Amino acid sequence: MTALRPETAQKTPQKTPQATHQNAAQQNPQQPQPSDAGVDRQGPGLVGLHESIATLLASRGQWRQAYQHLRSALELVHADQVEQPHVPEQLRREVDRLRREHAEAREQSLRDSLTDSYNRRYLDQRLMDLLAEHGACRHGLAIALIDLDWFKQVNDTFGHLLGDRVLQRVVELLQCELPEDAFCARYGGEEFVLVLPRVDAASAVEIAEAARERVERHAWQEIAPGLRVTVSAGLAYEPPADEAPERPAVSAEQQLLRADSLLYTAKQSGRNAVAYRADGRVRLAGAAAGRRAVGESRVLGYY
Repeated sequence: MTALRPETAQKTPQKTPQATHQNAAQQNPQQPQPSDAGVDRQGPGLVGLHESIATLLASRGQWRQAYQHLRSALELVHADQVEQPHVPEQLRREVDRLRREHAEAREQSLRDSLTDSYNRRYLDQRLMDLLAEHGACRHGLAIALIDLDWFKQVNDTFGHLLGDRVLQRVVELLQCELPEDAFCARYGGEEFVLVLPRVDAASAVEIAEAARERVERHAWQEIAPGLRVTVSAGLAYEPPADEAPERPAVSAEQQLLRADSLLYTAKQSGRNAVAYRADGRVRLAGAAAGRRAVGESRVLGYY
């Protein structure tokens, strides 16, 4: 065995346990070594902070933000792992549950609590989507504003609880047989809106008149003897922009105002009717067209 020279022996440092551990890691690079680099950089408190924030956000129903903080905490924990971290099945189920609850909460926030129809918030959002920039319509769009006739008398005669049942049943009848993408929303009180995208003018009149007939012919006597319910409707139609390029763009508010004006016409013409505009004139749909005079509209500027 060759003896070390004295100067070499003096320069050779004594191996500490830490150095031994590092040499072993270099000799066997395949063996994973524990690392605290992520904790050193971020600190263990940051993970706990993300988890605490996630818990707080979840308690307030802010599921999306809570999920983002949980994901950030998971990324910090596994920051130094080369392989994709394995997500425990229990955590997957918990995330799925949070997503479902978030979707349900959002859906409930867009629904009317009494009738389960869509509410005014959803109506405003969808109309903004259906109307193109500056109010130009992508496709034909019809809006029918519907009001129950003499509904105050229903409440006064039969009570408000039965009046609530009437509202619920009317919504069921209005929503029946609607075309794809169409929906019913509660506008306020006993007023509802049927939104009919991608329809032509004639089809819109037929759909609104069919809804009115369903309400009129319903067996209301089964709910209470002597009960009779009818509705009146004002139908405003906006053709596709390419079919009427000379028409000025309309907003959702203007469309609703036109429907409201036509609803007033239906009321003034005897109720239980659908009023609409065609060829520059206000008309009534169905049987009402031959037996009633059409009243004047409250809003001018129709085409």
